[in-house]
Amino acid sequence: MTYNIALLKGDGIGPEIVDSAVEVLNAVGKKFGHTFNFTPYLIGGSAIDATGKPLPEETVKGCLASDSVLLGAVG
Repeated sequence: MTYNIALLKGDGIGPEIVDSAVEVLNAVGKKFGHTFNFTPYLIGGSAIDATGKPLPEETVKGCLASDSVLLGAVG
């Protein structure tokens, strides 16, 4: 099966947590024959720095279009 997952790394330790979770999901996919397509979106402080908004509309739309959302820490 193929799954589309929105990645919201956030800020602080969020990117490290999400990167580790992606590694785990890739290992699970390899073992059980799943495919995960990951698409990163902005949220929190990193989104404010890039767009001036903590939760950009693109992020909301991307999350709604995905099968799942993987959220890291947001400060």
